[in-house]
Amino acid sequence: MTESDEPMDHFWAVIPAGGAGTRLWPLSRRASPKFLHDLTGSGRSLLQDTVTRLAPLAGERVVVVTGVRHAEAVRGQLPDLPTDQLLVEPSPRDSMPAIGLAAAVLEARDPDAVIGSFAADHVIGDAEAFHDCVRDAVAAAQSGALVTLGITPTYPATGFGYIKVGQPWPGSRRARRAERFVEKPDRDAAESYLASGDYRWNAGMFVVRATTLLDLLATWHPGLAESLRQLAAEPALIEQTWPSLTRIAIDHAVAEPAADAGRVAVVPADFPWDDVGDFASLMSLLEVAPDGLRVLGSREDVVSRDSTGLVAAHSGRTVVTLGLDDVVVVDTPDAVLVTTRERVQDVKGIVQLLQESGREDLT
Repeated sequence: MTESDEPMDHFWAVIPAGGAGTRLWPLSRRASPKFLHDLTGSGRSLLQDTVTRLAPLAGERVVVVTGVRHAEAVRGQLPDLPTDQLLVEPSPRDSMPAIGLAAAVLEARDPDAVIGSFAADHVIGDAEAFHDCVRDAVAAAQSGALVTLGITPTYPATGFGYIKVGQPWPGSRRARRAERFVEKPDRDAAESYLASGDYRWNAGMFVVRATTLLDLLATWHPGLAESLRQLAAEPALIEQTWPSLTRIAIDHAVAEPAADAGRVAVVPADFPWDDVGDFASLMSLLEVAPDGLRVLGSREDVVSRDSTGLVAAHSGRTVVTLGLDDVVVVDTPDAVLVTTRERVQDVKGIVQLLQESGREDLT
């Protein structure tokens, strides 16, 4: 094993495991979100794949932050995770409190800790290229930067935020200055970003010294930083303190203002990446069978003729498609979704309709 293959000293992988993944309903629900599911046919959940991917970088230094509703399932899927490396949020407060809590706990445990925050529900191809980018990000973070991995855009996506890339970061092999973060653009803006070559997708991957992150947070949200450090010192206060914490994403709380202050670096990343945001995205990850259909779940439960699209068979029933193009059928024990690839972005609205109709038991 070479030095570059070994886990990095003081590097901790932080995995925020939250969200409901409503565009993947009825597979993904509030009680069983997408990170707990095998959505690629690997035989492992997205969470388990994430931990496996990070092990060469962090070894056993992995911290998972999840909600109280999902803590038992996370423990079941990660039986080797030490108890003190699973942090449980009493309620959702968005990504900054979740990642900030992990940073505060690790700052107290290891003053030299560098954390890398990677979502539990993303799919990454080419693990070696991913590891190489993270190692470069850790090196830049040691200089006091907040570092993000910027994914090379492959199409003019309107569902992702973007990062404008500037000049080389001093002393870094490949990191560059992040000039600014851009919210999800319209189609024309996205096409111009792609054509310019100056923008990367913001995948929400951040690498930073734990102390640096909390000090940056204290610049713009001093009360939140103080509360998180207090919780690290006195964990028993979490039930009392957590509901009062500011609900805010790490991008808005720290990344955007820090970029304006010249404190953010971006490591360009060319590895395949997908946030599995809807069924169209999921379809791109699955192989096409000879009959033209993509199947998630039991192939034995699917019969298809003259059809294309996706069938997720998870109820034990037989699902039959005949003469349908770009169909999406998701069969679960208590709900069946039938739509088309063109309308998968609208599934989130169906979840809202169910909630408004008093069918929260299905969401």
